Amino acid sequence: MTAPVVAGFDGSPESRAATEWAAHEAERRGCPLDLLEAWPWPHRDVVGSEETYRHALARLSLRAEELRPMAGAGPVTTAIVPTDPAEALEAAGNSAAVLVLGSRGLGAVRGFLVGSVSQEVLRRASCPVVLVRAEAAESDGPVLVGLDLTRPMDDVLAFAFDAAARRRAPLRVVHIWSRPVATEYTALQAVGLEGDLSAVERDRFAEQLNPWRERHPEVPVNAELIQGNRSVALVDAAAGARLLVVGRRVRRTLLGAHLGPVAHAAIHHAVCPVALVRHA
Repeated sequence: MTAPVVAGFDGSPESRAATEWAAHEAERRGCPLDLLEAWPWPHRDVVGSEETYRHALARLSLRAEELRPMAGAGPVTTAIVPTDPAEALEAAGNSAAVLVLGSRGLGAVRGFLVGSVSQEVLRRASCPVVLVRAEAAESDGPVLVGLDLTRPMDDVLAFAFDAAARRRAPLRVVHIWSRPVATEYTALQAVGLEGDLSAVERDRFAEQLNPWRERHPEVPVNAELIQGNRSVALVDAAAGARLLVVGRRVRRTLLGAHLGPVAHAAIHHAVCPVALVRHA
């Protein structure tokens, strides 16, 4: 069976935007769309809870009906799960092609306000996770992917090329690099290698990207090497993109698990939908 697109829904404007994006993604993939709402109370015998539950069930069913014309030929299913939202979404992601969540936007300057549930899912989900802002307008720009040459990026590139191909959109691939620290840079200048730095980055960039160009000749690719701060430059590059794809590498410390700085900047400040793809 084809893996579904799963979208979290709670009736908020953010979740409505996420479920609409998910419906279009299901249509593009020709797969089922599953709408999931996590029920915060494991029991429905609390005063008023049964009425609230019936209201949530009716609201979810109505949303499914609204989305069916957008979702293509695949089925649209709904479920209310009596468990913690992060746990419910993580479990659904184990069998999903993509997990789609809403994020509350605070404007172009302040960017995303990513709730605790979304952040927890991003740390735990095994499938790609897409965050969608409520007020973000659909763009006809390219799909943008940020490439980190120090890590295996095949899963990230596979998702990005597939996303561009399904949308019949160009793919913009950027690698952002910075010069070595002052002492290393001075040493390179002394031995005459300073001019070779960007050439080395270009060669590594092409080596990682060229096999994917050959696999997807139908996708127009614009590859750019940008010098600067990775987090800032990637968010700037995402202006006008229809989708930003970044790697999702979870770091584990004594203070708990957290995302790397580039993924963190993308989900908080990029205006377009952001797809986070787990990689090594």
